[in-house]
Amino acid sequence: MQIEYEVIIRGNNLRLRDDFLGMSSISLIRLPQGVMLVDTGGYIARLGLLKALRDRGLTPADVKYVFLTHLHFDHSHNIDLFPNATFFVSRAEWDYSLNPHPDDILMPWCIHEQLHKGSLQIIDGEGPLFPGLTYFPTPGHTPGCTSLQFVAPDGARIIIAGDAIKYAKEAIMARCDNAFDTIETGTRSIQRILQSADRIVPGHFPELIRLENGAFSWNDSAEFSLLVR
Repeated sequence: MQIEYEVIIRGNNLRLRDDFLGMSSISLIRLPQGVMLVDTGGYIARLGLLKALRDRGLTPADVKYVFLTHLHFDHSHNIDLFPNATFFVSRAEWDYSLNPHPDDILMPWCIHEQLHKGSLQIIDGEGPLFPGLTYFPTPGHTPGCTSLQFVAPDGARIIIAGDAIKYAKEAIMARCDNAFDTIETGTRSIQRILQSADRIVPGHFPELIRLENGAFSWNDSAEFSLLVR
């Protein structure tokens, strides 16, 4: 089965001196079973996400599935926009989000109540989500981070990594640099992804492409148009 995907919101790792500004990547996957989003972004992407769907002839009601790589606010806000969707969350992330690391202040309040309002499926370990589309644990940034893997129509092995690989630095250095689990655990997850992918969709960076020498680079930039009024 061929799986088509598109990054409809390009992530970036911008930040203010003392606060967040960056946006997470949001991917759209078209399956025979219906349209899936991978992550829903933070409120900063709310209007842009609606526009991205509209530009593709879709409404929020058309989104049948949402796969959440983890539950930090910049990846899981906007879930309320998709009343018809089934949400997939790993058990490890669900359990972690109920009792996060003391320094992890990024879990949005009422995320559990909001997810319980709709159809929620807790997934364990790794395995097929749909034919040709598999999930696997990539802990590090959080203990429950989970990534998706499939083969694109051109034969490329695609991994949508979420924050298991947040930006190019982690892919180039092959080392995790921000973890609420452990740096060592995150580094092992990064190395697994690097060994298994031809293209990687990071959580906060344009898509990474494997070069002939095995290293990863990127062709596109993530535009960030800032209007002052």
